[in-house]
Amino acid sequence: MKRVAWTVALLCLSSLAQAGEGRKVVTLWPGKPPEEPGTIGPEKKHMSKENVKTQVEITEPTLLITNVTTPTLTIYSPPKHKDTGAAVIICPGGGYWNIFWQIEGEEVAQWLNTLGITGIILKYRVPRRPDEPKGVPARRPLQDAQRAVSLVRGKAKDWGIDPERIGIIGFSAGGHLAIATASSFEKRTYEPIDEIDKISCRPNFAIPVYSGYLKELLEKGMKVPAQTPPVFLVHGSEDLISTPEHSALMYLALKRAGVSAELHIYARTAHDFGVRPSDRPYGAWTKACAHWMRDQGFLIARMK
Repeated sequence: MKRVAWTVALLCLSSLAQAGEGRKVVTLWPGKPPEEPGTIGPEKKHMSKENVKTQVEITEPTLLITNVTTPTLTIYSPPKHKDTGAAVIICPGGGYWNIFWQIEGEEVAQWLNTLGITGIILKYRVPRRPDEPKGVPARRPLQDAQRAVSLVRGKAKDWGIDPERIGIIGFSAGGHLAIATASSFEKRTYEPIDEIDKISCRPNFAIPVYSGYLKELLEKGMKVPAQTPPVFLVHGSEDLISTPEHSALMYLALKRAGVSAELHIYARTAHDFGVRPSDRPYGAWTKACAHWMRDQGFLIARMK
C-alpha cells in the first residue's frame, strides 16, 4: 500500500512539474572546468542495487549518474500561478562517487515546484579524481557548487528568480556540499574566470539532509563564519551511513557562531528517505521545512 501511495503522489508531483515552464539545462562553466583532467571516460547512467531496510528507508533501485566532466544545472520551473520567485539549488548525494539523480534530484525539484520554488539540480563532478583521497570530501564539487550559486544569481532576472532568495539543499554527501557552500563564501576554491565569478557565491539559506563528513571536519577545526546563512538540518537517528552526530554537531557549531539554525532528528529512521511521502514521523520533514522557509521570509507570494 505504501508503494502504491507513493506512486500516486509522484504522478501528482510530475504533473505539477509538467504544468510549469518545463526544464532547461545550462552548462555551468564556459569551457573546461577548473582542475578537470578529462580522463574518466563518457558520462554514464545506471540503476542502483536494491538495498536493505536497515541501511536506507527507500530500498528499491534508483537512477544514478557518474563520470561527470561537464557540470550542468537542470532547471525545473514551478507553475506560473504558484511561482514565488524563490529558487533552490539541489545537490544529490552519492558519496562523491555517483549522483542519486532521481530520488535526491528530480523528486526534490518536483517537491519544490509544489511550493512555488524553482528547483535547480546541480550535476556536479563525480567520481572522485585520482588526486582526491577517500574519506574526505572531494574538492571539485565545491568549485561547481560555488559557481552554481553565482550563475543562478547572475541569471536571476532572466530566469524569473529573486537573487536574494536563492537556497541550496543537499542529501548525504550533497548535504555536506550544501553546508560547505553556505559556509565557504568568503573565498572561492578556484581562480575566477569571468564576470559570473564576481557575483556572490553565498546562498541565502541552506538545507543539509542526512549529511556526511561534518563531524570529522568540525573536529579538525572547520570554521563556521558568523555570516553563514540560516540553516535547516535534517537527519535520522538510526542512520548507519551518516550518523546523526554530523547534523547535531553542525547545529551546535552554527549556534556558537550566532547563525540561525533549526535541527530535526527523527527516531527509528535510517538514511536515504529523500522527500517521498511517508506515514512515518520523518515524512513530516518536508512540511516542517516549508514552514521554516516561510517563517524565514524565503517563500512569499509574488505581487499580481
